[in-house]
Amino acid sequence: MSEDSELLPLPPQVSRLSYTFFQKNGILPVGLKRHPQALLCVCEEGANGFALDALSLYVGMPVEKRRVSKEEFLRLLNTFREEQGREAVAGVVEDLSESALSEITQEIPENHDLTDYAANEPPIIKLVNLLFSIAVKDRASDIHIQPSEKDVRVRFRIDGLLYDMYRPPKRAQDAIVSRIKVMAGLDVAEKRLPQDGRIKIKVNEREIDVRVSIIPTTHGEQVVMRLLDKTAAFIGIHEIGMDEELKENFINIISRPQGVVLVTGPTGSGKTTTLYAALQYINTPEKNILTVEDPIEYLITGIGQMQVNPKINLDFAKALRSFLRQDPDVIMVGEIRDEETARIAIQAALTGHLVFSTLHTNDSASALTRLIDMGIEPYLLSSSITAILAQRLVRKICPFCKDVYEPTDLEKDLMKEYRRDSEILYFGRGCENCLGTGYLGRTGLFELLRMTNPIRELVQKRASSEEIKLRAVKDGMSTLRQDGIKKVLSGLTTISEVLRVTIE
Repeated sequence: MSEDSELLPLPPQVSRLSYTFFQKNGILPVGLKRHPQALLCVCEEGANGFALDALSLYVGMPVEKRRVSKEEFLRLLNTFREEQGREAVAGVVEDLSESALSEITQEIPENHDLTDYAANEPPIIKLVNLLFSIAVKDRASDIHIQPSEKDVRVRFRIDGLLYDMYRPPKRAQDAIVSRIKVMAGLDVAEKRLPQDGRIKIKVNEREIDVRVSIIPTTHGEQVVMRLLDKTAAFIGIHEIGMDEELKENFINIISRPQGVVLVTGPTGSGKTTTLYAALQYINTPEKNILTVEDPIEYLITGIGQMQVNPKINLDFAKALRSFLRQDPDVIMVGEIRDEETARIAIQAALTGHLVFSTLHTNDSASALTRLIDMGIEPYLLSSSITAILAQRLVRKICPFCKDVYEPTDLEKDLMKEYRRDSEILYFGRGCENCLGTGYLGRTGLFELLRMTNPIRELVQKRASSEEIKLRAVKDGMSTLRQDGIKKVLSGLTTISEVLRVTIE
């Protein structure tokens, strides 16, 4: 497309056409040709000829077609959508008025896809819809709308890190927050108290559940929205990033009829995803599996799922007690937060149930000392806990721009420390597929502490987490850092990523 540098900008009326119109018809204008003057359109296989004729009449000039592959067409279509988004942000500056502010109460029609941008939508509604659709397209897990003194900062969390995306004007701030409140069914007039809500939206035929949190700050209300794709395929136990040996051991553990299996790590380390993968693996018709979560992130067919509700005093402990009267085989507790929940979970395991749960600790050994600190007797832990899996998430090197380099002396020393060595390592140069970051997607780092007899003895002696970890490593456990170095050498991630998420 070298001649495309000679193209003139598109006529203004093209930007008023819906993105969905181009998507459905397989056509997309990319610029104006000078001699002879014509609208240049790229077309994928099976493009709608009538749509091209209609476009020609609409812009009042002939249309010249150019065939492109489906991949190239989708790339150009996404670029067009992002440009529409930027124009919508700019349009808020131009068009923001009392009439625009008064129309934020417009509801989302049922089954309405937010990528279908109507030209007559008020600018605020168009802007908020675009934020959602671009966030989904960019694989963002969260949208942050953070007010500052002079403007509003919109950031997306992609693969665990926040990136600045847009800066709408300060005068658009209240209208943006109010529009989100309307969509989430919150009180638009209340600006002094935190509020939480949910939004169900549809983007590119995908059902997205949005959890909304709004808090008052010095410069106005700050919004954080977590995006959960209800239609996303489950990540199975074979895709979460475990090496073959660890995966075989973990499958053996979760296939046992009883015991407590804990998954530990900070918020956002993929604990829930691992538990869902484990439940899906052992989910068979002859098992009664029950879960209590806060909140339910994904629905699993064949499993009874309950959500905690503080408003009616339904917490993990109360749900867990009721589960034991439901004849369960497997129970999953979203998180062990207190002694009561821990005690009921352990008693359930001792009476013949398989129990899964999570804890917020830095590594696997710390989970045992945390439970003792909660007030659980060491003899109960040593007889009920089967294994503890600690995990972190690291970004994967983008496969489209992956390249090799010679490791630095510091990197070589680090690898030798873990009895590894390599003359080359891998990195991502940055491309349009990974938004210039060099990373695309994430994978897990894991350390699996199995409750062996030596570990049981240490627990009963109330040994420190350092002693327990040293013994587990001596028995063959790979630490999070060691698992990370293995993934660095295999070309999955980088040393900087491993150092970012692990502590030794």
